[in-house]
Amino acid sequence: MSYSSSSPNFILASASQARRQLLQKIGINPFICPSNFDESQIISNNPLELVQTLARSKAEIVAPKFPESLVLGCDSVLLIQGQIYGKPDCPQEAIARWQTMQGQQGTLYTGHAIIDGKQHQTLVRCGITQVYFAQLDLPTIEAYVNSGEPLNCAGCFALEGKGGLFIEKIEGCHSNVIGLSLPLFRQMLQDLGYQVTQFWIN
Repeated sequence: MSYSSSSPNFILASASQARRQLLQKIGINPFICPSNFDESQIISNNPLELVQTLARSKAEIVAPKFPESLVLGCDSVLLIQGQIYGKPDCPQEAIARWQTMQGQQGTLYTGHAIIDGKQHQTLVRCGITQVYFAQLDLPTIEAYVNSGEPLNCAGCFALEGKGGLFIEKIEGCHSNVIGLSLPLFRQMLQDLGYQVTQFWIN
């Protein structure tokens, strides 16, 4: 495969600090432009279809503002016991959610959409990771929720934070659970004709 010799600007259509930090750790310093997309517009009982549609919708809102750039949109949900969960609305919901999740296995879906304005191409993919939650008592659940961390996270936990204490095992891509599958991201760039190293900041 031949790769493009020039690198467009890289835009992250998300306010997620976790995704921004993942990109920075691999040498990419994205310009941040949150889409502010109303996720309630999209309703689906299929988690894969849901996250891919949400990721694409977020990227499509931002892309016209940066016509010569690469725009990345992402979205994550957790499927557990047949129910799809995003971010909890309040601490009470987060506590109830953890009472359901503790001791269970869940599936974390992260949709990835990259719009390449320069080449007029759009790629949409999904990363899927199995997550095994520890058995927790109510005081531990309440303490974790009171830390505030779960309220900002799809699935009600942050693997890279305090929530990592309560995950027994992961099967699949670790970074996918944080919000961006790095192997999938690298492959998507390659499919568009880029090498990820082209985007490294010297």
